[in-house]
Amino acid sequence: MIETSATAPIPAKPRSTQLSLAYAVAMPHPESHLFVVTLQIQGWTEPTLDLKMPVWTPGSYLVREYARHVENFGAVGKVGETGEIQETSLAWQKVAKNHWLVETPGQIPVITISYTVFANELTVRTNHLDASHGYFNGAAMFFYIPDRTPNNQLVNQPRKQPIQISIVSPEPDWIVTTPLKPLADQAFTYIAEDFDTLVDSPFEIGTHSLYEFTTHGIPHTLAIWGSGNAEPEKIIADTQKIIEVESQIFGGLPYDYYVFILHLTANSFGGLEHKKASCLIYPRFGFRSPEKYQRFMQLVAHEFFHLWNVKRIRPQALEVFDYEQENYTSSLWFSEGTTSYYDLVIPLRAGIYEPKTFLDNLSKEITRLQTTPGRLIQSATASSFDAWIKLYRRDAHSDNSQVSYYLKGELISLLLDLLIRLRHNHQRSLDNVLRLLWQRFGQPESGFSPQELKETIEEVAGLDLTDFWQRYIDGVEELPFGEYLAHFGLQLVANSDPALPFLGMKVQTEDNRDLIKSVEVGSPAQIAGIDPGDELLAIDGIRVRAEQLKDRLKDYQAGDIIKISLFHGDLLRTILLTLDSPRPDRYQLLPVDNPQAIQAENFQRWLGSSLESIK
Repeated sequence: MIETSATAPIPAKPRSTQLSLAYAVAMPHPESHLFVVTLQIQGWTEPTLDLKMPVWTPGSYLVREYARHVENFGAVGKVGETGEIQETSLAWQKVAKNHWLVETPGQIPVITISYTVFANELTVRTNHLDASHGYFNGAAMFFYIPDRTPNNQLVNQPRKQPIQISIVSPEPDWIVTTPLKPLADQAFTYIAEDFDTLVDSPFEIGTHSLYEFTTHGIPHTLAIWGSGNAEPEKIIADTQKIIEVESQIFGGLPYDYYVFILHLTANSFGGLEHKKASCLIYPRFGFRSPEKYQRFMQLVAHEFFHLWNVKRIRPQALEVFDYEQENYTSSLWFSEGTTSYYDLVIPLRAGIYEPKTFLDNLSKEITRLQTTPGRLIQSATASSFDAWIKLYRRDAHSDNSQVSYYLKGELISLLLDLLIRLRHNHQRSLDNVLRLLWQRFGQPESGFSPQELKETIEEVAGLDLTDFWQRYIDGVEELPFGEYLAHFGLQLVANSDPALPFLGMKVQTEDNRDLIKSVEVGSPAQIAGIDPGDELLAIDGIRVRAEQLKDRLKDYQAGDIIKISLFHGDLLRTILLTLDSPRPDRYQLLPVDNPQAIQAENFQRWLGSSLESIK
């Protein structure tokens, strides 16, 4: 698309090198889901202006193509001498999916870019606007100017320039919450020191509830949008405990202000970390049940822990963000996985739940791993590297071909913590690894390489971990839970229903049809040729529904041949298959019988309680 307009000749004069960038975000009709954005640029001296929209946001490793929501792009410039300044349209064209090129010939004192952004996706990594509030992330809302022109010359390094953001509220009673510092003399106007900071600073705009509290002398804000059964006072009290425990690990808090933004919805769950904020989304009625409330506090602990591990202690590949494409790293198993291990540990240390609950939660995580066939196919490092094409793009075959770097990394971190504790008689732990990484890479924000990560863990452990790395991190060998946990008086017990022969497929009812959602590799169902998407009809000529399947299978034994009727597309098929022996479907950590004194002591020093307390 090209737009042009006639412009009067402009007398030549020296060009300014002071670049000024100011965004204004308005929402005149919130129910339309359209943010109206303007970008005012002063001091631009090049003949063309490149504007690019990020394709992803840090912390969520998927190309999301935020530019697809941009509409009504326009560009105008103010030209002429003092007293004769007029606005004129500037020619522009879209040259790539997320790249706009504006012609800026001559001296143009002020360039104004305008566009709208459609925002009707409420997640922690996207934008949402309706009659009740506005929420946005910088990567999904704002353009950046690349630091280099097409001829590869530096232009004021615009990504490093301060950026002003003004919010134009649609209602007089709407307020703005963001971790950015406000300008004292302008209402609802904030300053970001550079584009990376703008991307890292979410905005919540509306009539949300605000709760202020102080920890370690530092102000914090909890902003809650939506209604439900959340109890702010309880959440704040437990959040303060989490802040205290995590600050003890790292030796203080690396910020002067912090914001928790909580969205209450029907059934969503998630979080996104920022240097001075956490964005959380949780079911609105998920706070009364102790188990659900504890899960929420794990989410808080996870995202808050990220302000060190990921936001400051991060892989070299994520040290300077490339917003145009995938940023590959093989270390997400540590960045996300170790954080997931600590989101189990932190609430325990904070006294939010007891060791038995911790072990129950850990048992569930081990169950998830051990019932995922893909754990034997994809390594933790491969899972990290392929995050962009696998983890967030699940399909019916995913469980057979991949493993989550969150999950595998969490349980690798468990083993490393136990290994270090045993090696140094509990004088060192994984805490020491994190503190050393913080000192070497987090505080200077220099980024670590995979080799430096390995060497740091080896330094704390005091031994060569090459074999461990090759087998469990770069390799796909089963994690040796029994070997490590036995030293702490624990055993991992595999459980199965002896009356339930193994079929190997998951069935779910949708629109009154019982659809096969996944088929486990090597299972009787797969060997017989059953595919995801097939519609289950009957077993041995008698109709069976998804919720009846397990009970019906209990009428058979391993080795029995059954006849399954199904629709494959629109073709009726009848398949014979042989049922297999029952498979473990849950794993549980339990105390060993008659633990030795050293086992009981190790358990006590690890979890701060006796083995007797978990029986």
